[in-house]
Amino acid sequence: MKVLSHIGIALIAVIGAAWTTQGGAAEMEATYQANVPVRAITQGPKAHWFGYYDKHQFDPTGRYVLGMEVDFEGRTPTPDDVVVLGMVDIEDGDRWIPFAESRAWSWQQGCMLQWMPGSNSEVIYNDRDGDQFISVIQDVFTGEKRRLPKAIYAVSPDGKRGVGTNFARIDDTRPGYGYKGGVDPGAGELCPEGLGIYTLDLETGAARTVISLDRIAAIPQNHPTEGRHWFNHLLWNTDGTRFIFLHRAYRRAPKKGGWVTRMFTANADGSGLHCVADHGMVSHFIWKNPKQILAWSIEPEGTHFHLYDDQTETKTVIGEDILKHDGHCTYSPDGTWVLTDTYPNRDRMQTQLLYRPSDNKVVELGKFYLSPQFKGEFRCDLHARWDRLGKYVCLDSMHGGDQRQMYLLDVGGVTGLE
Repeated sequence: MKVLSHIGIALIAVIGAAWTTQGGAAEMEATYQANVPVRAITQGPKAHWFGYYDKHQFDPTGRYVLGMEVDFEGRTPTPDDVVVLGMVDIEDGDRWIPFAESRAWSWQQGCMLQWMPGSNSEVIYNDRDGDQFISVIQDVFTGEKRRLPKAIYAVSPDGKRGVGTNFARIDDTRPGYGYKGGVDPGAGELCPEGLGIYTLDLETGAARTVISLDRIAAIPQNHPTEGRHWFNHLLWNTDGTRFIFLHRAYRRAPKKGGWVTRMFTANADGSGLHCVADHGMVSHFIWKNPKQILAWSIEPEGTHFHLYDDQTETKTVIGEDILKHDGHCTYSPDGTWVLTDTYPNRDRMQTQLLYRPSDNKVVELGKFYLSPQFKGEFRCDLHARWDRLGKYVCLDSMHGGDQRQMYLLDVGGVTGLE
């Protein structure tokens, strides 16, 4: 892999800048501070980004970095808006290589584009066929495709199973995360019977519902709700034996008063259901291993990152007095570092961090500006993703202007994973 260009010097802050015009005069505005080498791997005139933080963006060789491309910003996608899927060859001048299109995507989580486990050439992503959401497995080099009858949220580590839910319902309850153009069979119901989470055999296409909304809504909770229920943020554990999901419902009908969140885990067939957290708020999470989950959540002792032991009542605060903000958290490939970020502060700067739980070491990788006009559904979270070795991370950012692009950070000098 070629050496990164020196737009940033390790452990020495570098200020980036962009021209803005205010009151008819051009003024210089600081847009980022980087403490590790960083470079843009995509460029305009079109926007490029990957989306969520918990999927494999880098291929196993570390050469190809997946992404998406559109020619607009700042509005909700329509059913007719197409996103172009491609990859960046970071060993060939950051060459953008388009290979597919999708009509099932959102600003925050894209179309669930990711490398298939164990493959150097196949990816999976969601698309739409009429009013039905589907998934597609494609070889990015030959173009060969195989279509499956259901969309996926996450893929098991062995690449054999997907897990998914109703993306039309997510679009209605949480704009920016679901997809336009689909049908919610339970649209008129608060917690429809028999509809919810399904698993999908990625070889045969066979799908079956394993957890329904009415089943989960019937379980008493600490914060009663009267509004619409939905599932969000599904993810397999690291050996594919269990998956995690968030159950959300609005406090008042149909979609008023904010929502309440519970976090559950279950076996692949929906058995072994366990409520991990039920104190009103669970945000971002990641599996550390098959038995432990790191999550930003509220517990009686306060709001922190908590490390939960699945199927028990055991939990531990992580990074107390150090990690004070919600962030998109993942573990490094060797499990020693936590990569996380922050939402914009009063100066509209988003911070990207590395934290080592063993000795409470925290390293600020950089700060990146996000214009206040991009908020809510249209915001651009950093959503940083690891490569397979722990040397690089890739993030989405709009600090270069009014367009999201992808940036590569060399963190090998911090992690020691060269």
